[in-house]
Amino acid sequence: MTIPRRFHFVFGLKPQTEPFHLSHYLCLVSCLEVNRPERVTLYYHYEPYGRWWDLVRERIELVHVDLPDVVEGFEYDDAVVDRYRYAHHSDFVRIEQLIRHGGVYADIDTLFVSPLADHLFEKRVVMGREDPMFDERTGSTRSSVCNAFIMAEAGSPFLTELLERMPEALDGSWSAHSCFLIDDMAQEQPDSIHLEEPRSFYPFMWNREDLARLFEGCERDLDGVYSVHLWSHLWWERSRRDFSRFHA
Repeated sequence: MTIPRRFHFVFGLKPQTEPFHLSHYLCLVSCLEVNRPERVTLYYHYEPYGRWWDLVRERIELVHVDLPDVVEGFEYDDAVVDRYRYAHHSDFVRIEQLIRHGGVYADIDTLFVSPLADHLFEKRVVMGREDPMFDERTGSTRSSVCNAFIMAEAGSPFLTELLERMPEALDGSWSAHSCFLIDDMAQEQPDSIHLEEPRSFYPFMWNREDLARLFEGCERDLDGVYSVHLWSHLWWERSRRDFSRFHA
């Protein structure tokens, strides 16, 4: 079984109070132009709107989804993480849809720069490593597999087990049920998943120095890079200045 050349995106899992952003439009259009997919599907609960949305809406398939009960009913202790509850909704939706259909999932703050290599579509599951992250549960830094880019065959056993284990791992922190759990499973089942090094999907990491390189520099060396993740939750809001000097 091979991974289908069908791309999946998730957006609009919270009420839409501002127009669809240029960066999101560029994500979808770069996917269409660079990878020439068989189909692009966007899963939403609240449909986007605005000029950039109108320009791309007819080029993609739209599928309305319900918000996962396990996240909707969860009581967060951390008010900051609670603000991004929609991201945890997306964690579940993306896995459910990849199990159902197979294909390629990417966060909608992704820019595609080079076609995905054919050999990746011959794997069963493909994801990428990110820099080590701080684990609030242990108070130390640990390895992590980012779930912002996933390739998988339909009915993937690895993703099926992941989805079964995610509700118990959901603890209100940012990564316990997603990136850390995936890393744990990858160590338990190394033959079930192919892990790319960070440069493939995350050549600029989630820190102030790399975001400055990405947005304020002009790096032209994209050799070995398939896509660039923009980590928009770190700089989107006007009030955030801890990772950047700018906002959306």
